[in-house]
Amino acid sequence: METLTRILSIAAGGAFGAVARYLINVSVLQHFFRPFPLPTFVINVTGSFLIGFLLVVFTEKTALPENLRFAVLVGFLGAYTTFSTFELEIWDLIKENQLPTAFVYLFLSIVIGFAGVVAGVWLGRKL
Repeated sequence: METLTRILSIAAGGAFGAVARYLINVSVLQHFFRPFPLPTFVINVTGSFLIGFLLVVFTEKTALPENLRFAVLVGFLGAYTTFSTFELEIWDLIKENQLPTAFVYLFLSIVIGFAGVVAGVWLGRKL
């Protein structure tokens, strides 16, 4: 029963994460900095920050039920921050001979995404 509850918690969190990702992808962000895929960039950076921050808050600062942690960290953020779209967009940019844009996008996503994890861990520990 505990496993089923955990799976349902992750599924519920995943549903919200998927909807949040979709809403950002269809937001006004998609119209800026073409052909740079800004919505996915924003999702990756904010997701990286949130996973670092919430990991610290959930494991070091609060005593949340385990299923709630799984719902948010695995479900919501797992659905919200997929890098498969990121990789596909880089592939598409390369196929369209947009090599500088592809490499800038790749570099910034990795470096600033990692900085988001570090900043989230730092802020989470400051609370």
